[in-house]
Amino acid sequence: MTNRRRSHSNPEFETRFAYCRALRVGNLIHVSGTAAVEDDGSVTPGGAGPQTARCLAIIEAALEELGGSLADVVRLRMYITDIDQTESMGEHLRAAFADAPPTSTLVEVRGLVDPEMIVEIEAEAIIDSSIDEVD
Repeated sequence: MTNRRRSHSNPEFETRFAYCRALRVGNLIHVSGTAAVEDDGSVTPGGAGPQTARCLAIIEAALEELGGSLADVVRLRMYITDIDQTESMGEHLRAAFADAPPTSTLVEVRGLVDPEMIVEIEAEAIIDSSIDEVD
């Protein structure tokens, strides 16, 4: 069996729903849907922009714990409860991925686990890839 390493960020929530923040299998890292939850358990205030920034910070920490970085992200799946807030979301995504944009999907959803949550982001990363980047 391939060696697996896990990253955890919210043990109470992860235990309750039986998942981990991120899982590394070989050179692949899969990051679970990540919402803008602060260290004290509250939801990041201020709309989609600040929530996107918080999601990306949590994702980045999980990737780094497992030997990766945002530069290794090849796929994002993003969920937003208010499609009209995508521009503020986009400015944080551009800041994080302008040099190496991943593939992505953005879907408007009716709601997330907490009504204060506006954004949730999943990520997939490949590290130590032998494929050269071509634009």
